[in-house]
Amino acid sequence: MLGSAAPNANVALRLAEAFARHGVTTTFGQSLPSAFHLAAPHAGISQTVYRQENMGGTMADGYARISRKVGVVTAQNGPAATLLVPPLAEAMKASVPVIALVQEVNRDTADRNAFQELDHIRLFDAVAKFVRRIDRADRLEDYVDMAFTAATSGRPGPAVLLLPADLLLEKAAAASERRAVLGHFPLDRTLADPARIAEAAALLALAKRPLIIAGGGVHLSGAAEELAALQQDAHLPVATTFMGKGGVDENHPLSLGVVGNTMGLGARTHDLKPMVEQADVVLLVGNRTNQNGTDSWTLYPRTARFIHIDPDPAEIGRNYEALRLVGDAKLTLAALREAMLAQDLAARADARPRVEAEIARAVAGWRALIAGVTSRDGGPVRPERVAAEIDKRLPADGIMVADASYSSNWINIYMTAKRAGQRFLSPRGLAGLGWGVPLAIGAQVAAPDARVVCLCGDGGFGHSWAELETLRRLQVPVTVMVLNNGILGFQKHAEDTKYGDHTVACDFAEVDHAAIARACGIAGVRVERGEDLGAALDAAFASGKPNLIEVITDPDGKPPLTMYQGHYPEPF
Repeated sequence: MLGSAAPNANVALRLAEAFARHGVTTTFGQSLPSAFHLAAPHAGISQTVYRQENMGGTMADGYARISRKVGVVTAQNGPAATLLVPPLAEAMKASVPVIALVQEVNRDTADRNAFQELDHIRLFDAVAKFVRRIDRADRLEDYVDMAFTAATSGRPGPAVLLLPADLLLEKAAAASERRAVLGHFPLDRTLADPARIAEAAALLALAKRPLIIAGGGVHLSGAAEELAALQQDAHLPVATTFMGKGGVDENHPLSLGVVGNTMGLGARTHDLKPMVEQADVVLLVGNRTNQNGTDSWTLYPRTARFIHIDPDPAEIGRNYEALRLVGDAKLTLAALREAMLAQDLAARADARPRVEAEIARAVAGWRALIAGVTSRDGGPVRPERVAAEIDKRLPADGIMVADASYSSNWINIYMTAKRAGQRFLSPRGLAGLGWGVPLAIGAQVAAPDARVVCLCGDGGFGHSWAELETLRRLQVPVTVMVLNNGILGFQKHAEDTKYGDHTVACDFAEVDHAAIARACGIAGVRVERGEDLGAALDAAFASGKPNLIEVITDPDGKPPLTMYQGHYPEPF
């Protein structure tokens, strides 16, 4: 490395060299820790500058999800550090490896009320797998390796290293002799107990109505090909959670689509609910069995036998007692397929035409039902049409990103995973508003040649306006679609459903988001009629530059959440 031979190398350079050893090529950061950012280019590490730490942490998250490398974010001590808590909490819940480098006050000023001093260890303890302050230069390599190991091993997640400003300026010892590369994930792939894999294969082979429900762990493991092979060769129907979308090709005749709390009328899986409720053996893969994915734990059949693949032993049996396949999804699914091929699969093969026909009828009925709303002209524009127009144009290797709340529902219900392994990113770990745009920026930095589209509502976009300047500065060609219905849609509709009224916080004053984009130096257009959407998207994609398309949408548009059934008129 360029810095290794420097006669006056400091600890900041050694830190940068250690991160470069683990495959880090860019960090998401502002100025601090300044010594690190000044040294990093000498180790081959560039800096991707964000506007605000909350957004920077989420950029690192999106980068990690797509690059399959650790995302690195940096921040100053004190108020800047506090803004990293939300994105690290999302990464913790979503099992994404992010390392935060946070500057600390000088060591000789600790506990003296130095400027912006804060107890960062307590601050980050609940949102990271590993938090350490490096007080001695001779322990730097140890703590860096421990942080990367924590972030990428077992169930991935965030780690935090706290760096006293004066430590980074110390003269450093000789360059490290270490060679370990720990910056990819999963770091250690483990195989579930072979005896239990054989037991699972027998259960699935003999089941009358088996079903796989795959979660985000399929993507974290890079196991989409193995899941697709098991689906095809063992004749098993597959559904996914929100975070698992793209784990299988949704055009495959044995793919149901997304299941959970979005199975009301208008959902692809609405008529497939009996296939979930009547399953007798359910294989869960990287699935947290959380509230939304299980429709408040009412969807999955309590009488079924569950099999659960997960690297985190604590997740297995959390909500559903299961045959424990503790291990990596990629290895364990491959082994399970081999074990199933050793079984008599005649019953599975015989049942396949009936299962495929049931899925095909449901999907055909859904397409017929939504045909009008996904092609409706005029205005205000239906959100279903926005998703459908993007879906027509997004290639199989494209990356679709959405903010939390309704936006992630629109893409999961009205867009189609065109291949096993296609990525649909949304902040579903904690489902915080405002993270769609920074997730998309991080994804585009990780995959500069991919088509990246971000869908967000005006409520969520209000959290991330400033990062439009980041889009312009970086010139990453993300297309941002803002659904402007003038309200906090989910909040308003849910409050009306639960209480018969809504709070005053749900309604916004008029905002011209396209004008904000233009003020930041990127193309911004407003679309008010459904028939104008296609041309606006085509122009944005053809430009090869960052774009914002603001769509004035129907405030009555709402996804088919099961909680809304019977409360509102249907748009079909």
